[in-house]
Amino acid sequence: MTTAPTWVPGATGSPFDVDNLPYGVFSLPGEDPRVGVRIGDQVLDLAPVAAAEMLDVHHVFEERSLNALMAEGPAVWSSVRTWVTGLLTEEPERDLVEPHLVPLADVTLHLPVEVADYVDFYASEHHASNVGRIFRPDAEPLLPSWRHLPVGYHGRSGTVVASGTPVVRPSGQRRGVSTGSTTAPPTYGPSTRLDIEAELGFVVGVGSELGTRVPHDAFADHVFGVVGLNDWSARDIQAWEYVPLGPFLGKSFATSVSHWVTPLAALDAAWTDLPGQDPEPLPYLGPGAVQGLDIAVEVVVNGDVVSRPPYRTMYWSPAQMLAHLTVNGASLRTGDLYGSGTISGPEPDQRGSLLEIGWGEESAFLADGDEVVLRYTAPGTSGGRIALGDVTGVVRPAR
Repeated sequence: MTTAPTWVPGATGSPFDVDNLPYGVFSLPGEDPRVGVRIGDQVLDLAPVAAAEMLDVHHVFEERSLNALMAEGPAVWSSVRTWVTGLLTEEPERDLVEPHLVPLADVTLHLPVEVADYVDFYASEHHASNVGRIFRPDAEPLLPSWRHLPVGYHGRSGTVVASGTPVVRPSGQRRGVSTGSTTAPPTYGPSTRLDIEAELGFVVGVGSELGTRVPHDAFADHVFGVVGLNDWSARDIQAWEYVPLGPFLGKSFATSVSHWVTPLAALDAAWTDLPGQDPEPLPYLGPGAVQGLDIAVEVVVNGDVVSRPPYRTMYWSPAQMLAHLTVNGASLRTGDLYGSGTISGPEPDQRGSLLEIGWGEESAFLADGDEVVLRYTAPGTSGGRIALGDVTGVVRPAR
């Protein structure tokens, strides 16, 4: 569907044109954070405009997170998007709206969502296979369950941080270096194998009742939108602790997400068939054509693009991950966040972690002071490309 052009100067043809309109939380000096929407290089302050127009849900834009808006559900999400699009494309609305456009450079952006639970998946066959070959070179790269279910782990919602938040190098136990027949005890200290994982995050707006499950075809009834996500990983801490129960301290120190949440409606033109699944998954995972998103990612380290992972090559779909997350009756809550796992394609220049890019070499991992930026673009509904929010983090020394 083609959207009428916006009257906002400089926004037409930009990655944040009127076919995008991501939501975020911003503040001005001396004022409380509140909800805004990005158009071009400006933020529309929604609260005063909604109050002036006596919108039924005007109060949700006065909140310090998107949770109140997200909890309203798909009908309200759709009506609010239609309203905002009209504000920014209809000339008669300009006198009301223009005084409430704030230059992006003048605002402080905040974590957009009050995160309830955080789950991270492992949904790329290429990433999982690469990791298997690095750590188990003489064995099958994928474990027996991998092609039957979306593997995941529960993370810490309290360490999900907004883009731009410095990442302090974590400390923990690492495997000792054994010599001959002597098994060395573990050592303690700052991680020497600090890594990133370029991922896509999915933000839940509408919860579900404990003891029920969300079917794969109800994805859009619950998921509000997507964020860029960097699942920072301490590979040496992770390698020592993850057998037998999986990731813990090697993952829980920081997960960075973009300031902007791109609503699902902005990604209508990005849905595409994923490469295919063999064997056919169990019925609750929705056998048949599996839809993913044609989102391009750039991994930038200290200003250099080191990889371009394509999300369209993932094995497990967003809807399948949500269905599996709840199949045991686990409930959803407004603000739940789940990550795709590292996005890696089939080619060496499409790998989404430094572990894969350097194939395990120590020199590939991050040093103190390194800056990582993840950038995302997708096809827009008006024919161009839209941008998701960047995810940025600078590594600080261990404390």
